[in-house]
Formats: sequence, structure tokens, C-alpha cells
Amino acid sequence: MVRLTLIGYRGCGKSTVAAMLSERTGVPWLDADAVVEERAGRSIAALIAAEGEPAFRDLEAYVLADVLAGPPVILATGGGVVLRESNRHLLRSAGRPVVWLQAPADVVRQRIAADPASATRRPGLTSADPLAEVDAALAAREPFYRECADAAFDTAIDAADVVAERILTWIHEWRGAGA
Repeated sequence: MVRLTLIGYRGCGKSTVAAMLSERTGVPWLDADAVVEERAGRSIAALIAAEGEPAFRDLEAYVLADVLAGPPVILATGGGVVLRESNRHLLRSAGRPVVWLQAPADVVRQRIAADPASATRRPGLTSADPLAEVDAALAAREPFYRECADAAFDTAIDAADVVAERILTWIHEWRGAGA
């Protein structure tokens, strides 16, 4: 495996699956949100509070370009990376294969609510409760995820280790098909 990029809304298991894929392949993995926080020197929530969402999205785009220009990794992107056309173009041109991890809104809400770090690290992007905005955000982002994805896997159906194995099987077939 040379590179793999995981996209999808927060709470869909990108970081968990990326870590499992890394263990199975020996390819290092990165959480793009963690890289953004490291480079900003603060949490995403603090960055947005201090400088606004556009500053966060600028840094997110820079990190995406930087990581995809570097050595092969398994990249777990931030959930909103697909909102910018330039990022979608970069994903399609340099991030392939791109795998979209999906889960229904009710599952996403449960996972976000169960994550104690969610509120402090990754705020909602509207004045609404982050759990309340899930349905609208998923609907708005779905066409962008679909535009970028080479494949999609539902993380609500199978455990993360099963999803990781299914992705590895798919990648082998995808590469064998000359993609």
C-alpha cells in the first residue's frame, strides 16, 4: 500500500480504522486534526474561537497539501476537509485511494456524545448544539464525500477491525484492477 486517505464525518471511525490499518500494513498513519492542533499550538476549538473557522480551514488545507506531498501514510482527515473544492481536487489527485467511512446520523450522534474530548477539541460549527447539527451537516457534505471517494464502508454495521480488513481486501482488488 502506498497511500490511503480516509474521509467521513466525525465519529465515523477514521482515526480508529487508520490505526488498525497501520498496524496491519506497517504504513504509518496520521490524524489530520491532530496535526492541525499541533501546528496551531492549541485545540481546534481554541483555534476557531480565537481566529474563526476560515483560519482553521486554511490550516486544514495546508496540512492536507503538506501531508499528501510527503511520504506515504494512512491519513484520517478532518470531517469537513471536503468542504473546499481545492481540497476535493487534491484528494482526488494525490490522496487516492480515498475511502469514505459512513455511519447514520443517530450513530454519529451517539459516538460524539460518548467522546469526552469532543466538546473541548472539536466544536460544532454553528450556534446549534453539535449533536443537533449532525443531520444537516451529513446531508450537506454527502455529495462532497461521494465526489472524492473511491469506495465507501459503513462503520455502523461492522466493528472497526472488520472494516479495516474489508478495506484491505478492497485495496488489493482496486490496485489489481489497475487503478
